[in-house]
Amino acid sequence: MNLHQFRFIQEAVRRNLNLTETAKALHTSQPGVSKAIIELEEELGIEIFARHGKRLKRVTEPGQQVLRSIELIMREVTNLKRIGDEFSAEDSGTLSIATTHTQARYVLPEPVAKLRLAYPKVNISLHQGSPTQVAQMLMDEVAEIGMATESLDGFDELVSLPCYEWQHVLVLPAGHALCVKEHLTLEDIAHEPLITYHPSYTGRTKIDHAFAVRKLEPRIALEAIDSDVIKTYVRLGLGVGIAAEMSVRDLVDGGPNADLVVRPAGQLFGQNVARVAFKRGAYLRNFVYQFAELLSSRLTRNLVARAMTGHVNDYEL
Repeated sequence: MNLHQFRFIQEAVRRNLNLTETAKALHTSQPGVSKAIIELEEELGIEIFARHGKRLKRVTEPGQQVLRSIELIMREVTNLKRIGDEFSAEDSGTLSIATTHTQARYVLPEPVAKLRLAYPKVNISLHQGSPTQVAQMLMDEVAEIGMATESLDGFDELVSLPCYEWQHVLVLPAGHALCVKEHLTLEDIAHEPLITYHPSYTGRTKIDHAFAVRKLEPRIALEAIDSDVIKTYVRLGLGVGIAAEMSVRDLVDGGPNADLVVRPAGQLFGQNVARVAFKRGAYLRNFVYQFAELLSSRLTRNLVARAMTGHVNDYEL
């Protein structure tokens, strides 16, 4: 058996068992692909694929187990190549990060700057998308490390670790009646036009859940994926904003935007957890571990390494 056979089988499954498309994708001939698969089946003494004539119809039960083993083998082959890359250039390369706009804009600049100081030859490739897109980029190996609040803990292919906690805040136009109300409730804001995140972004599930528990129907006037957009439309008088606390530091610190007022809303919507994720079984280079440590003191190299091998208990997170 050899790696070519493994690649042919993987690609055949990706191409819905179409050997013509498989051969095109691998720049080889269809008879060559078919022969290689048959030779592996004969060597293993099983049928990996059920056939109708010469056509592959489905993956057999033993074939499913073979596919899982091939996936592990090909992943380790990729890791071997990365080990070689790291030791030939330990302090250089590209760190690919997949994240959402809020994390990229408000959380990552300082850790990225510190990493560049420690590894000046390392280039940073930043990929922005929805939390689900962040997860997919990790699984597709477009990125080595991902960061988001939503979704990252919902994929078996990923190792997901908590990075930091944060809360939502209300962003109000100066002079709004709620600016001076001592104790804000969900009922106070349920009838206000609300400007907040799209349902798949930045803790929106916590917002929706809080209203649902109280059987309230919020008036969502505008949904955005960008915290700056939320603040802009609040400033224009379209409604009350619900934004991530890290996105309003300029307002809280008395910056130039004194026309907006920030009120804490953690008591209304609860805590959110931003998470860092990696593809399960991936080989992480030294500067990836370093970047994780820069993101949070809890993300030590030892913790991340043990998480990647499945040796971390829940109480340690």
